[in-house]
Amino acid sequence: MQVGAFLLCPKLKRIVMPLKGNMIGDIVFNECPLLATVDLVGGVHNTVASLHMESWRNEMNDEINSINQGLSIITGDKTPAIQQWMGSAFRRLDHYKTEHRRLLKEATTLLELAL
Repeated sequence: MQVGAFLLCPKLKRIVMPLKGNMIGDIVFNECPLLATVDLVGGVHNTVASLHMESWRNEMNDEINSINQGLSIITGDKTPAIQQWMGSAFRRLDHYKTEHRRLLKEATTLLELAL
């Protein structure tokens, strides 16, 4: 999203976007006092649901939902909070996907050795 894309949108309450790193420019959500909800789209929920460990799924769901817990109380520019949250969620999901692949590879090797 470009700089100032939603600048001074006092009626904006909810945004929908994919989870992608560095997707949001600066000052995108400045003076959007009613913005309280960010919904993620683009398959991220299916990816989270397919993670191997339940604790990973729970942590990712908590991370995804965390932005909606405090966004409404932020005054002024909400962009930095959304940028930080997206970066954190993106890095955590990437970490769990890497660990998921590692566990699958390890299980495959053990299965091959057993045969």
